[in-house]
Amino acid sequence: MADAKVIPFDDDHRSRGGAAQRPSRRRSAGSRRQGGAQPAAVGEVQPLPGVASVQDDDRVTGVDEQLQEPAGDGSGVGSGGLEQRIASGLAFLRRRLTGDYDVDDFGYDEELTDQVLMSLLRPVYEKYFRVEVKGIGNIPPEGGALIVANHSGTVPVDGLMMQVAVHDHHPAGRHLRLLAADLVFVLPVVNELARKLGHTLACTEDAERLLGQGELVGVMPEGFKGIGKPFGERYKLQRFGRGGFVSTALRQGVPIIPCSIVGAEEIYPMIGNAKTLARVLGFPYFPLTPTFPWLGPLGAIPLPTKWTIQFGEPIPTDGYPPEAADDPMLMFNLTDQVREQIQHTLYKLLVQRRSVFF
Repeated sequence: MADAKVIPFDDDHRSRGGAAQRPSRRRSAGSRRQGGAQPAAVGEVQPLPGVASVQDDDRVTGVDEQLQEPAGDGSGVGSGGLEQRIASGLAFLRRRLTGDYDVDDFGYDEELTDQVLMSLLRPVYEKYFRVEVKGIGNIPPEGGALIVANHSGTVPVDGLMMQVAVHDHHPAGRHLRLLAADLVFVLPVVNELARKLGHTLACTEDAERLLGQGELVGVMPEGFKGIGKPFGERYKLQRFGRGGFVSTALRQGVPIIPCSIVGAEEIYPMIGNAKTLARVLGFPYFPLTPTFPWLGPLGAIPLPTKWTIQFGEPIPTDGYPPEAADDPMLMFNLTDQVREQIQHTLYKLLVQRRSVFF
């Protein structure tokens, strides 16, 4: 990791084991009833005047129809669904305990992400921040693409919410692979969870490899400068580095998709920075907010702001020649284009927003 070449835009820094489908235990119509004594001398019975005879076939047909009628919303159906969920859960636990699951070369565990980690993040996404997603159709259904987003919030929750947005709302159910700063991979527990979620180091080699495999990759070029900026500078984009993400997209010929996130800036309003304490702890900054550290652990609870995530129109890069990735002027122009599109969308979303919390 120490030898990895960090993309200069940061300046500071699958087999899915789906549970086997249970065979249907619903009985077929052929097994509904076995024989039955027929009434004697049916033919000797005379019908009443004016009343048509009822044939045996008619009676049998009526019984058959009743027996073939599918069950409604009874407890049998619900019980079967519950049984399937229990069986699926037990199969999942068995695979985890026996190690019968796959991770890729980066440590990404798709099954764990889909069944556990996303289930933990989803209530925060849907109920707490009530995220509204726009422009999800701008993300291609397949193939490599690079999503570039603004970064904010003091604590990098915005990347996780963007990941849930793509996972839950994209028609193709794509997975977003985030590029993260090296600090993420030296923190205990955080390191393991980040790898399981599909995050990897923000370096050129990893980014190009993922894009070359047709993955959807996300990056936030502002880095620590974005999430650690004072509350007074909220929604003002910081410098996007030297355009390393543009160079990577050009080499792989993948589209760049600008993404604007509104709502993250206010979850931890940063009114100060304890720089000395930050240096002692080895952090890029140590935030002081109206509630942290004054209220202790309670102060670490983010404010329940209302979020909007908008994916913009893709900027194609496949029309440029191979040597374009080494053209500094082109990289500067494309970087500025992406940055301006994100900033313009941020302002537009802020004007449309009625309230920070609603």
